[in-house]
Amino acid sequence: MEQNIFLNQKAWVITVDMGYGHQRTSDNLKHLSSDEKVICANNYDGMPAKDRKLWQNSRKFYEAVSAFKRVPLVGSFAFAVFDFFQRVPQFYPKRDLSRPDFTLKQIYLLIKKGWGKDLIEKLKKNPLPLVSTFFTPAFMAEFFGYPGEIFCTVCDTDMSRTWVSLNPEKSKIKYFAPTKRVVERLKLYGVKPENIFFTGYPLPLENIGADDKNILKDDLKCRLLNLDPQKKFFERYQSLVIEKLGNLPEKADHPLTLMFAVGGAGAQKEIAVSVVKSFREKVRTGEFKIILVAGIKKAVKEYFEEAIKNLGLADQLGKSVEILFVSTMKDYFKTFNLALRKTDILWTKPSELSFYAALGLPIIIAPTIGSHEEFNERWLLKSDFGILQKSPKFASEWIFDMINEGHLADRAFNGFINGESLGAFNIQKIVEK
Repeated sequence: MEQNIFLNQKAWVITVDMGYGHQRTSDNLKHLSSDEKVICANNYDGMPAKDRKLWQNSRKFYEAVSAFKRVPLVGSFAFAVFDFFQRVPQFYPKRDLSRPDFTLKQIYLLIKKGWGKDLIEKLKKNPLPLVSTFFTPAFMAEFFGYPGEIFCTVCDTDMSRTWVSLNPEKSKIKYFAPTKRVVERLKLYGVKPENIFFTGYPLPLENIGADDKNILKDDLKCRLLNLDPQKKFFERYQSLVIEKLGNLPEKADHPLTLMFAVGGAGAQKEIAVSVVKSFREKVRTGEFKIILVAGIKKAVKEYFEEAIKNLGLADQLGKSVEILFVSTMKDYFKTFNLALRKTDILWTKPSELSFYAALGLPIIIAPTIGSHEEFNERWLLKSDFGILQKSPKFASEWIFDMINEGHLADRAFNGFINGESLGAFNIQKIVEK
């Protein structure tokens, strides 16, 4: 029996279950629907078996290639071949990039055979604005004649040609661009300017508050206290900090805390353990707290638990070392966003989490996986929102050096001032209009 997920909505929020990125983005837009319901295009009740199989095969392939990348020599070569077909071309010289690529043509061949028609026919019964965080459902909606408006939210700082339809000049799909570079890239791909909206990336409302950013500001006040114990940053920018945030409290409401976010495929968990080992003594004394994000991956959680025991820190589990693990994606995002409020440093590969710098979080950039993350890395560095990771083995040394000089506080405040944190509000205004 089908759930009533297709009833009583204000807008259709569509995502895909392929890693955390697209689902994290849709979770931040769930308020656009009446009951905060997000439809997963590759996993919904009543989905035809042939459609489910197509989605499952593509997901399994992506996860297998991502995991296989860690195999010496052969793995890197296999991933390079895969990445070639989703690469982002160099921006300069500016030129016409509207010609469809190979991957896009293959997607449309499957759509022409009926892939996704069942979902769109269900949505047609109530043609509300459709907001997709992945390009394929947007293509399906347009191909099968969805009569309502179709929006697509880009989840990276730059994008490949695959995000835009075969005939962009004739397409009705409208795009929410998280960066100015995406705006210009969409134009090179042939999208009409009137179908492009610069909104910023939609960040979680529970980390922002109202559009006056009251929650974000309160959290940043405490974060700056932890990141600038020597007052080096505050001495340089005291008047600006007070102007933008108001007076800081006397003491932070949490210990100095670093969060290491492992990717959806469980990649880079070994780096996280090296970081814990480096901070072992400070963790043992409670001077420093580390949150290890295992997400919904039980195997990653168990890997972390075993490593922490081997480091002699079992008594600190749930105290100075916390493993963030939940069984469902919905609960994961809720728990993750709550933990971020008491986090001072975010260490992660440059995925969609790059945009979380706008919450006033300095980003330590782990090695990239895929060409789109290379562009995210460049954006973080160019914007001065993050730093490249140095040796994880000596993390306790170089991170504390940066803290004592006020460098991480500088990046946190810069992310708050120059990052775009109101993307969710901007998107809501456009959809409701």
